[in-house]
Amino acid sequence: MRKRLSLVVAGWLITGLIAIGVGVAVIDRLSEPLTDTGLRPLSAAEVDEALALASSLPSALPPSAPPAEGTPDPAGPTPEPTVTVTTTATPVAEPGKSRLITTVGGKVIARCENGLVTLRSWSPAQGFQADDVERGPAARARVEFETEEDEIKVEVRCASDGSPVHSVHT
Repeated sequence: MRKRLSLVVAGWLITGLIAIGVGVAVIDRLSEPLTDTGLRPLSAAEVDEALALASSLPSALPPSAPPAEGTPDPAGPTPEPTVTVTTTATPVAEPGKSRLITTVGGKVIARCENGLVTLRSWSPAQGFQADDVERGPAARARVEFETEEDEIKVEVRCASDGSPVHSVHT
């Protein structure tokens, strides 16, 4: 009887260890494709490219209006400030063309390379969430931004000149 109990306990321990090993192996295999799509950090070149795209957009702040002609400035004349700006161009290591796409539902950065489009990043607008993302690289990439009432579908393809073109469906 004692020998039988020890065999049952040993069997359960072996079965548990096998189950844990199989579980760890499956998670290890699946974790890369599951987390690779949206959690990959951007490279320095990709960050520079995204910043360049964002800086090319018009500012949300209105320009300051000059004082009306003939109105005296209470502080007196203001000397013009002298500003020296030095910039250096950072070469982009990757060939291809990128584009920032702005919709009511959110923003998308798409990149065309070798005739295939890839969604580099997407950011839903406030109140929206991203769903059904087909990131690419493929002939067509898409993302849906949705609320409980609205659904904005953004589909991106590569034009003949190699730049991303998009269509928006509501």
